[in-house]
Amino acid sequence: MIVELERIAEELKAGDTPQPVTVRTFLWWFGYQRRRQGVVLEIREHLSKAGILTVPDFEDVWVDSPIAFALFKPDAPSPDPNLPSDHEAGLDENSLVAHDHGAANTWISREATYRVSRLAAANQGVVSIPPDGTLTQAVTIMMARGFSQLPVMTNDRTVKGMLSWRSIGARLALGTPVTTARDAMEQFHIVRSSDSVFDAMQAIVTHDYVLVRGISEKIDGIVTASDLSLQFHDLTEPFLLLSEVENLVRNLIGDRYEISELSAACDPRDSGRATNIETVADLNFGEYIRLLQKEERWSKLQLAVDRVIFCQHLDEIREVRNDVMHFDPDGIEPDKLDRLREFTKFMRDLALVRNNAV
Repeated sequence: MIVELERIAEELKAGDTPQPVTVRTFLWWFGYQRRRQGVVLEIREHLSKAGILTVPDFEDVWVDSPIAFALFKPDAPSPDPNLPSDHEAGLDENSLVAHDHGAANTWISREATYRVSRLAAANQGVVSIPPDGTLTQAVTIMMARGFSQLPVMTNDRTVKGMLSWRSIGARLALGTPVTTARDAMEQFHIVRSSDSVFDAMQAIVTHDYVLVRGISEKIDGIVTASDLSLQFHDLTEPFLLLSEVENLVRNLIGDRYEISELSAACDPRDSGRATNIETVADLNFGEYIRLLQKEERWSKLQLAVDRVIFCQHLDEIREVRNDVMHFDPDGIEPDKLDRLREFTKFMRDLALVRNNAV
């Protein structure tokens, strides 16, 4: 058993409350950084054997959100009234059943919706000002922190309104006296951390922001249109880079090979696949490698690049592609993204040199 889980199980059985940890730290206990399908399955099996559950479920929240631990008891109340019950956390009696690796199907249902709670900005708290705070204080905070909006709140759960440069400017332009935050605040907009990002997206686009109310009813963060753009950039960049790499590889191979040579790159165990190959676009990454590994085929490219090293790097990208195409909302590991960026640049340079030589 994982040492940390064994310790936590002992603490819980003794009636103690283990220290919460972030999801990121939790993943590191198992030697992982991302919540890929196989990783989640493995961790759930360890939790099942230890008789432990995480609250909220470790798969449902932002990777740097804290999670607590509880002994698994069907229909048991949540260990903390500010945390969701087992049902709300997406767990049920079947979630922690041990699985036989020899079984024909060991699939465990995963959270399918990309929720607001997965966004970093939705978990980083908010800076606010009380209704009686002065306009000068509000403007100073907004300028010093680079904010476009500032919540007007009486405590961490109660929102009274929202200040923005627009709301302040409109009142000043109309000659309306503005001395306190209350004088310039406008309607606020809130979504739940459990809402789908796609359901919340329209509100974010329309209002430039949304406040996020978490499971404890506190305002856990504010998500702006800029935050949303950055988040989706992080998620889509690997897909776009892989598409570019694949097109660059196809351009490299181009029409230098006969259909028979392309077909020969198919897995010989898949007898029917070779008959469906008509152009290089019909090959997959593994078949690109199989095609170029043979010296007589590689020589047709007339490249002053080492064949073995090129194929090794292409195989690394194939492995990255497999991770990306299984789509993990946490994205891919930074080192893999860096490797993908490097190889994309290498392929661009190769294409530029080759085109100039033509």
